[in-house]
Amino acid sequence: MTPDTADRPQMSVEDFEELVRRAPREIRNRLEFLGGRLCVRHGPLDVDEFEELAETAPETVRLEYINGKVEVKAVPDGNHTSIFMWLLRQCMQQRPDLDLAPERGVKAEAYRKGRARTDGFLAPVDHFRGDGEWSGTSGALMAVEITSHDRDTDRRDRVDKPVGYAGADIPVYLLIDRDHHTVVVHSEPKDGRYQQSRSYPWGATVELPPPVSVTLDTERLKDYAD
Repeated sequence: MTPDTADRPQMSVEDFEELVRRAPREIRNRLEFLGGRLCVRHGPLDVDEFEELAETAPETVRLEYINGKVEVKAVPDGNHTSIFMWLLRQCMQQRPDLDLAPERGVKAEAYRKGRARTDGFLAPVDHFRGDGEWSGTSGALMAVEITSHDRDTDRRDRVDKPVGYAGADIPVYLLIDRDHHTVVVHSEPKDGRYQQSRSYPWGATVELPPPVSVTLDTERLKDYAD
């Protein structure tokens, strides 16, 4: 990761101002924008307050609620989108009985107290039918994250989300790491932690364990190195 991408702020001032304008009145005055980050004054929001805020946020602001904190997820760039489509094609070819839903909101963490926006969420066909903005994780097979070039990627995707997804008993968490050019497969959630975690360099053949049971040829990922 280059210094300019490592220091990239979560959101623009203009997006923050629009978020505040749309936010529920009781939340509006608690929002601050400090050092390029969205902050909440007077203690953290609870889950219900977060959902109110997320529901009114502009389309350019994608909010998550992870480890008791409101987070801003970076808008995907072209390579991010291409990587997702590469993964989607392989899943569809090998597991036509499953849907890989893009940018799906899920109820993560222990007791479903977190709200994460996955880059991809793998589940049986029509699993999300009738859901609102946030889906439960029961019956889902895999959460997918593709790192973005922003300052919070390390903590969010490599530290907080493995805990959140394991706590929600999602069988597999697949992290496609654009900074390290690796594919990391977390599996076997137990007591809020994944018991297995294996890292593969781009170009390797990656076996996603049951219940996913998909084999990824990751040679193509080298085309998206940036």
